[in-house]
Amino acid sequence: MKKRIIPLVLGLTAALIFTACGSKEEEASEEPSTEAAAAAPAMVMQETAPSEQPVVEEESDVPPEGMVANPLTGEWIDESLADQRPIAVMIDDEKTALPHYGVSQVDVLYEMMNSTQNDGVTRFMAMFKDWAPIEQIGSIRSTRPTNLQTFTEWNAVLCHDGGPFWNDNFYANDFVERFSGTFSRVDNGKSREFTEYALKGDVEKNFENTGYSKTYNEYYRGEHYQFATRANPNTLEQYSSAQTANKVTLPFHHNKPWLEYNADEGVYYYFQYGDKEVDAGNDNKQASFKNLLIQGARLEKLDDHGYMFLHTNDSDYKDGETREGWYVTNGKAIKVTWTKMDDTYPTRYYDENGEEIKINVGKTYVAIMPTEDFADITFE
Repeated sequence: MKKRIIPLVLGLTAALIFTACGSKEEEASEEPSTEAAAAAPAMVMQETAPSEQPVVEEESDVPPEGMVANPLTGEWIDESLADQRPIAVMIDDEKTALPHYGVSQVDVLYEMMNSTQNDGVTRFMAMFKDWAPIEQIGSIRSTRPTNLQTFTEWNAVLCHDGGPFWNDNFYANDFVERFSGTFSRVDNGKSREFTEYALKGDVEKNFENTGYSKTYNEYYRGEHYQFATRANPNTLEQYSSAQTANKVTLPFHHNKPWLEYNADEGVYYYFQYGDKEVDAGNDNKQASFKNLLIQGARLEKLDDHGYMFLHTNDSDYKDGETREGWYVTNGKAIKVTWTKMDDTYPTRYYDENGEEIKINVGKTYVAIMPTEDFADITFE
């Protein structure tokens, strides 16, 4: 019988002793010219050879030899990685934790509030399919209850450092596998809770020490995102309701993030705390994404210490209860609805016609926020 967090929540009383946050808590063609030859009286017209034109190669949807599509991004990766499980790394997003490491190499980046206190401070969950070559990821912090239903839909292994007792009932499920507090400490001049990072080789050692399978197990549900083809990307121009979205500002009040569309590169660049979100481990490269998915979810306050839960499973909603979202790409945005059958099933997104959307090949940023904040998203 699968164990759920909510029955535990409802059954606990105010007499429970709350676990405090501490060192374990807290992605012009030219026509051929024709010239008249002034030769014989017959005025014979002579065609010159057409000038050579540059060859524009269309992106192919046939994988290069020895490559397969990454199920997180649709991009080509080595076929040896086809069945490798991704990792989901909890990254502290408090300003003190900056700069981040590994955020420019992420495949899918989730951002969610992790507390009803501190202006709703957020935390990242960074998903990596090809994790072995990455030199440094972090800094790593705890998992909060609101993160629990996310990593399991990818059959990912959770990488974190501790968390509150609210998580324990969920961790007891057979489909949950995690590495907690088993990563490297880096002397960065900050207090201990900001010094844990996954350095190259750490994840491999964790797999060896736990005996977890590095390849997908019986809880893997297969295909996740539906990708548009490279030859025919989803421009959203087919939707009359699509609106301009060159800048997307999100109602996360602590870090005040926004994303700006770069039309030349076809991606959205992420900003927070009034500045670029850069990757200190990769020449301060700014985090950028091809796709943005935004979900409104029902918030449940768990206690008076800031712990909270965002409901992302169908079973937590009544029939007809709104589950709104946005899909943003190529400078446009459309309204979507979303559904998620269970903890291990992928979240699905549907357009105004009830058809599952196809997102574009590339990295994806996912924001999950309380329903009451959803209306405060702005597009420019």
